[in-house]
Amino acid sequence: MGQIRKVAIIGGNRIPFTRSNTAYSHASNMDMLSAALQGLVQRFNLQGERLGEVAAGAVMKHSRDFNLAREATLNSGLALETPAYDVQQACGTGLEAAILVANKIALGQIDAGIAGGTDTTSDAPLALNENFRKMMLDLSRAKTLGQRLKILGRFRPGFLMPMPPAAGEPRTGLSMGQHCELMAKEWAISREAQDELTWHSHQNLMAAYDRGFFDDLMSPFNGVDRDGIMRDTPLQKLATLKPAYDKVNGSLTAANSTALTDGAATVLLASEEWAAERNLPVMAYLTFSEVAAVDFYSQGDKSEGLLMAPAYAVPRMLKRAGISLQDFDFYEIHEAFAAQALCTLKAWEDDSFCRDRLGLDGALGSIDRSKLNVNGSSVATGHPFAATGPRILATLAKILQENGSGRGLISICAAGGQGVTAIVER
Repeated sequence: MGQIRKVAIIGGNRIPFTRSNTAYSHASNMDMLSAALQGLVQRFNLQGERLGEVAAGAVMKHSRDFNLAREATLNSGLALETPAYDVQQACGTGLEAAILVANKIALGQIDAGIAGGTDTTSDAPLALNENFRKMMLDLSRAKTLGQRLKILGRFRPGFLMPMPPAAGEPRTGLSMGQHCELMAKEWAISREAQDELTWHSHQNLMAAYDRGFFDDLMSPFNGVDRDGIMRDTPLQKLATLKPAYDKVNGSLTAANSTALTDGAATVLLASEEWAAERNLPVMAYLTFSEVAAVDFYSQGDKSEGLLMAPAYAVPRMLKRAGISLQDFDFYEIHEAFAAQALCTLKAWEDDSFCRDRLGLDGALGSIDRSKLNVNGSSVATGHPFAATGPRILATLAKILQENGSGRGLISICAAGGQGVTAIVER
């Protein structure tokens, strides 16, 4: 076994994220991922280059998205000999793809690779009615005309009604927003705190655009050159919005929750040697990662909120890295909902949670909120599920590059009670 190599983040590219059923309403996962890859290839002059691999995925996939990463790679301008494969871990897909590529670079199995993700809720797959599907399968197995006619006799007009994508967790039937509403109540997260975090996210994103921060991280697509969800909405206006999930006692609204979003993002990772050979400066390094899962649906004492897994993953990662929660210059905590980010932060500040659930001596403590999502995050950019990880990873790497040095934390919650986290350093 050779020496573990440092994993360099060279840069990223994404297309702007847009609200569902707007500018990308007729764009497919393939269209968007191909565009994001093409922009990355052009930015770093990788045309015709054979990379070690491309790992990418989508959460909302059509059957036509079979071998999505490979097909998009064939469209990208990279050498056709570049291998590619699909990854899927709900909202953690893109960051998990980066971790997989990074591990191969660290072990010397490949020298460079791309991680990416794409999702569209405009072009969501619609399944056949289950009764119709079973009838058609039986029809394909029938041997005689009489058998076929008998099977066709089962047809009912209702069979033509398609099955929309499931909006809830399979084991609970609750939507992610409903689960987060339960978390907000358990952790006593106020509506005011959620709206304030939301307002700051939009303000930070707008300021980042104003200073050109995304100029070398984004390429236009379908006539769009900036995120379409970003709004300069006054805090007072946010306070007037009605709850979205619990109409009577809820605190989550359409504004302090991420909107349904279309988009794609990619990030280029490599060894230092590979980058030096091509005169590509290193933005930062991906140094540690951790994935966790929680029991979110049983009725036992260990049952946890659906989106609380990052609260477990980060302390494990900190222990391996030998650092504290306060040893970061920047925090990139994915805002699936403003309440989710606030629940995670509050859990780390809670002495009993950290002792009883995390097995620590006491609370991890609080963070400096001025270092949180300094260029905006998901409630402002939008959240095309699999694309969020590469967006955050490339954004944080550039923040550290501009800063000249430092350390950043990434925390992403995911459906199924999972969390994917990482540390980026320069």
